[in-house]
Amino acid sequence: METWIIAIGLVFVIEGLVFALAPSRIEDALRLFAELPTSTRRGLGLVCVALGVMLVWWGKSFAI
Repeated sequence: METWIIAIGLVFVIEGLVFALAPSRIEDALRLFAELPTSTRRGLGLVCVALGVMLVWWGKSFAI
């Protein structure tokens, strides 16, 4: 449970930094994503999920 809380906290920190440091770039990125076909967005989402699972697995397997 502690790992989940840390992970969610890190997501909030990273997302918050992006919104705080580059709010206009977020708007540009959202426009770009809105123009992509749904299948491409779905594929990008699945790739991000797979990378996230791999990173968590890698981090947990090498943790001391």
